[in-house]
Amino acid sequence: MEKIIKLRKGLDIKIEGVPDHSLNAPTVAYRDYAVKPVDFYGLRPKLAVAAQDRVQAGSVLFYDKENPQVTVSSPVSGTIKEIVYGERRCIREIRIEADEQIEYKQFDPISPEKFTAQNVKERLLEAGLWPYIRRRPYDIPADPEVRPRSIHVSAFDTAPLAPDLDIVVHGQENFFQAGIDALKTLVDGKLYLGVHRTKTASKIYNECKNVEIRVFEGPHPCGNVGIQIHHVQPINKGETVWYVHPQDVVIMGRLFLKGIYDATKIVSIGGSELLHTGYHKVLAGLNVKYLLKENLKESETSPRVISGNVLTGRSIGVSGYLGAYDHGISVIPEGDRFRFMGWLTPGFNLYSYSHTFFAWLFRQRRYRMDTNVNGGERAFVLTGQFEKVLPMDIYPMQLIKACMCKDMEKMEDLGIYEVSPEDFALCEYIDASKTEIQRIIREGLEWVRKEVE
Repeated sequence: MEKIIKLRKGLDIKIEGVPDHSLNAPTVAYRDYAVKPVDFYGLRPKLAVAAQDRVQAGSVLFYDKENPQVTVSSPVSGTIKEIVYGERRCIREIRIEADEQIEYKQFDPISPEKFTAQNVKERLLEAGLWPYIRRRPYDIPADPEVRPRSIHVSAFDTAPLAPDLDIVVHGQENFFQAGIDALKTLVDGKLYLGVHRTKTASKIYNECKNVEIRVFEGPHPCGNVGIQIHHVQPINKGETVWYVHPQDVVIMGRLFLKGIYDATKIVSIGGSELLHTGYHKVLAGLNVKYLLKENLKESETSPRVISGNVLTGRSIGVSGYLGAYDHGISVIPEGDRFRFMGWLTPGFNLYSYSHTFFAWLFRQRRYRMDTNVNGGERAFVLTGQFEKVLPMDIYPMQLIKACMCKDMEKMEDLGIYEVSPEDFALCEYIDASKTEIQRIIREGLEWVRKEVE
């Protein structure tokens, strides 16, 4: 019997509005899309298009200044409607008005028996899909000139309101297997597929070939690929590990078998502020207004629309665009209203990790949680709580402080090469000091990268 890696540390946050299993195909042609260079952290984008240019699905939109062979392509065909800049001329969005009928840039299909490391790498770079392969350390797009120690794919997501990854790859067996076969040529070591003992039921994962399957069980963040890497084979200084999301594996498989960049995704929408939850078949970069139209509950509190999950996603508003690495939309109340008497109330309907309210007695209840942090930033003190929700053999509080102090030696000793901001999302959630821990870890990783590379 396959050995089960059981993780006891962590926390499952029960929020109202878990996506139901209904799948909705678009009834009208969606026209508003955008690619956001800021999503590809670690790339320095240089535009390859201008406003009013015509593009096909698969046409290059921008490339990395430091490594021009790494490009990002358009998920749709149409006209470049607008290029949105932020501070210091940072390119924030490339907005595209899509055609009613998508026109695809044609690539030569490659059959699995003809896969080689060279033609797989060249095709992914040519089609602009390479940045969807990310690496540890640093949690940035992989370097095509470096072969990794191993590649990891997590077949389940334990984050609050996250999509069921069995659903998002349903009916895509051939494409998923082709994507796996292609990725296997890029690694000298093993390609690991992490599955959950009870949540992963799809044969696409359980009967996948050319992978080493590892079975996990436990609360969030058990589904985080970084946690799985840590428990399968920790990363040492000088080693490189790649990881890919299952849905991106499917898109890569389509590229090789069909010869086109078909960016179709199954995206979940969930949250307490929605009338109807579920899954939608869309193209990457869609404006979420199409999915939220006439689907928001009337409430005194305005909704916060998040691309991704509620712990690590980004607020995009009711007319923002789906993030490049995101596969779900979460909608919860904005935390702009304060409770009378605050924590002095019994709080039977309020969730608290620290058992401040009596609601902790009702373990199966789901809650309507908002974004209120319930206080301001306070002294960052040692509590011993972070170790209870981070199932890694590291000292999280000490690592965070080392990142704040920019102490390279301590950061290396405490495991900076193994972590990413998402691994510390629960630490930030339960932190009594209200510290922006994910931002600190991201800045620490970037500082180390500049010093080491």
